[in-house]
Amino acid sequence: MFKHVLLLAILLLLVPVSRTLAQADSNDHYAHPPAVFQPLNLPTANLYRDASGKPGPDYWQQQANYKIKATLEPSEHRITGSETIHYTNNSPNNLNHLWLQLDQNLFATDSRGDFLQPPQSRWRGSFDSGGFKLESVQVVHNEDTSNAAYTINDTRMRIDLSHPLEAKGGAIDLQINYTFVVPQYGADRMGRLDAEQGTVYEIAQWYPRMYVYDDVRGWNPLPYLGQGEFYLEYGSFDVELTVPHDLIVVATGTLENPEEVLTERQQKDLARARSSKETVTVIGADEVGKKDTRPSGNGPLTWKFHADNVRDFSWAASRSFIWDAAAADDVLIMSVYPKEGLGSKEHPGWENSTQYARHTIHFYSDKLYKYPYPVAINVGGVVGGMEYPMIVFCGIHARDQGLYGVTDHEFGHSWFPMVVGSDERRYAWMDEGFNTFINYYSNIDFYGNNAGRSARLSAGYIVKRMESPIADQPIMTYPDRLRPEGLGFLAYRKPGKGLVLLREYILGPKRFDKAFRTYIRRWAYKHPQPADFFRTIEDVSGEDLDWFWREWIYDTDLLDQSIDNVAMTGKENRAVVTLANRKEMVMPVVLEVTYTDGATNRIRIPVEVWDTSNRYQATLKNADHIASIGIDPDQILPDIDRDNNTWKRDENPGVAGPKGK
Repeated sequence: MFKHVLLLAILLLLVPVSRTLAQADSNDHYAHPPAVFQPLNLPTANLYRDASGKPGPDYWQQQANYKIKATLEPSEHRITGSETIHYTNNSPNNLNHLWLQLDQNLFATDSRGDFLQPPQSRWRGSFDSGGFKLESVQVVHNEDTSNAAYTINDTRMRIDLSHPLEAKGGAIDLQINYTFVVPQYGADRMGRLDAEQGTVYEIAQWYPRMYVYDDVRGWNPLPYLGQGEFYLEYGSFDVELTVPHDLIVVATGTLENPEEVLTERQQKDLARARSSKETVTVIGADEVGKKDTRPSGNGPLTWKFHADNVRDFSWAASRSFIWDAAAADDVLIMSVYPKEGLGSKEHPGWENSTQYARHTIHFYSDKLYKYPYPVAINVGGVVGGMEYPMIVFCGIHARDQGLYGVTDHEFGHSWFPMVVGSDERRYAWMDEGFNTFINYYSNIDFYGNNAGRSARLSAGYIVKRMESPIADQPIMTYPDRLRPEGLGFLAYRKPGKGLVLLREYILGPKRFDKAFRTYIRRWAYKHPQPADFFRTIEDVSGEDLDWFWREWIYDTDLLDQSIDNVAMTGKENRAVVTLANRKEMVMPVVLEVTYTDGATNRIRIPVEVWDTSNRYQATLKNADHIASIGIDPDQILPDIDRDNNTWKRDENPGVAGPKGK
């Protein structure tokens, strides 16, 4: 899968490691985790979710198809929309009510999120005229049209049905007319950038949409509070966006009417870009705002888009867009951005965006799962970094590795959660953590030893934060309940590091890669839960990993492996190495022995040695040729005290006593 070397155990010049566990003293001061190896209490498997981690034979999920028509009025920054949601109930249950998400209501001044988010928060954005204004809500069921009986509570709307929506295929249409004012800064997920040559609109969470009804909890009407993200149904979108004549629009899906909204030259440039590895200019920096970049006429233009099998739809519009494009693996890659995004020779900027995106799409398609959509678009604007199907928003002032990193991260979300549709509102680590993990390898592939972003998963970086107050909540904590200062570590970096450990240290790349790809294939366009991931990795790898999920995902344990003692036995010419596990976390041990002639050999000690004791003895032969012994020679483990990881003969002739804290 990824280019990385995992050093395996070589048993040259070594006798087998002793299978006898050293008995701990009754007053042993080292922590021993008696529960870490106990079976994890996962939900009982059923016909919907198999014990192997696969979707069960009766797995089902709902479908929501959207037809939306919307108009942008820049003078008021207002969007006026009408939508029809065709909702299919594939569940085995009749539904007496429906739940819809009204995300724009986060920006009302009395929203729950407004009370929770301090002024400096990334997730702020409330203003006096914020929120949806619903003009009409109608239900069409069994050819009967009626005004909906609905109740709005903050970012949620419940519609009570006069007749139940039938199980196993019953369908209903919801027709909603609405308006809202686009916030200037919409919780770092949408908003407006006042660029010199025209406002950049980044539009998201912009239409009433269905909550997920699933086999685990039924309806999932958690409020949108800002910090937690989204859980959405899959479906198709047919969207018509009417904007002033001089605006360029990009969006989720395929543009259905290019001949009506693009010039003949732009159509030819895009056709050329579809087969070009090199970046093709569609609108250059010196062309922005010129009349010949728009079709003839002066009136508003309606841009029509279609998308299949996606969980959301977003778009962007501006008269200030520079526009370029290229291709990767039959995907049209595009970047649009105002001139404020242009960099310099020393600090390249958005002029490199399309090539950055080409690498990302190709890399993950090759290593994980082929990118399934026809386009991938990067938009430069006010949003620092946010992902949607086929389109992402990245900060206009990002440069160098910062721009590559945010581009790579947001497009990485095309796999998690756009293809693998996890519940981001509850399990941010299955979204941000998985993506941080794959970003680690993409950055190394692109920048090699200079990959600064990948350093955030180094053992030293992780240890420093694991010992800090920000790490006292488990990864499994719902994101809205994580303290903001801990979100980056607990939702992104710690779970990302955990997957690196699984791949590089615990399972090895071959077993991990097969299991990880299997998870993606099994749950593409479906709704996995944490147990489905755990079970799939164990099913494919053949490894019981309950101990790892417990200590890394569910708990806040720390790791401290040590060499406590090295006793030389002259008669047998052997060294007895006493290893200790001083904290609650357990890991396998990689022991590296260095000999006086410079040769090194490694031995891998399985994690099960800590099952009944926190001490273990390894017996090595040819003791008189041993110069040093070390734990975790590649320094991949988050070991909080490395001072006790090494024994050296010249510092400890004869017998080495306990070391470290």
